[in-house]
Amino acid sequence: MIYIIDHQDSFTWNVVHQFSEFDKVYCSNYFDINEKLMEKCKTIIFSPGPGSPKDYPTSIKIYNKYKGKKKIIGICLGYQLILHSEKGKIIQQNRIYHGFQSIVKVVNDNSIFKKNTKFKVGRYHSLKLKEPFNKKNFIITFRCTKSNIAMGFENTKDDVYGFQFHPESFLTNNGKILIKKILSA
Repeated sequence: MIYIIDHQDSFTWNVVHQFSEFDKVYCSNYFDINEKLMEKCKTIIFSPGPGSPKDYPTSIKIYNKYKGKKKIIGICLGYQLILHSEKGKIIQQNRIYHGFQSIVKVVNDNSIFKKNTKFKVGRYHSLKLKEPFNKKNFIITFRCTKSNIAMGFENTKDDVYGFQFHPESFLTNNGKILIKKILSA
């Protein structure tokens, strides 16, 4: 089972729909966690949402509790939340990307994705990871081809993954393939 933590974003049900193609999905608000189902699930998804990662202390506690014990995937705010939990700095971007399509490129040989592969992705964010970000076992896997902003990471040792972009968006080509690859990793 996949447990999706909803940070009250309009995209959450698109995320639920996309992940339900791979396994049974349970979704609840970040402030109304079903502890029994959380314990039983194999995968935790931190959804997109408004605001900043520091606005979601309960989600940060869940991440810290289950890191290395369950597969964890963060999307947009969820991506930022994971990096914030790992002491990464999340900062305001100069340019806001809401409903914007970009091309991202796989930039790391150690990724589960093939290096130099490019994807068109949907972006809906005004925050980004401040670099450098040197955290053991975390590798930046995707970067925007225009701005070079980090757009994805992997930590295969602890089974933690994140996308700054939205794989469930209609602006993302092959988002389903990206999710399938991570779920089968």
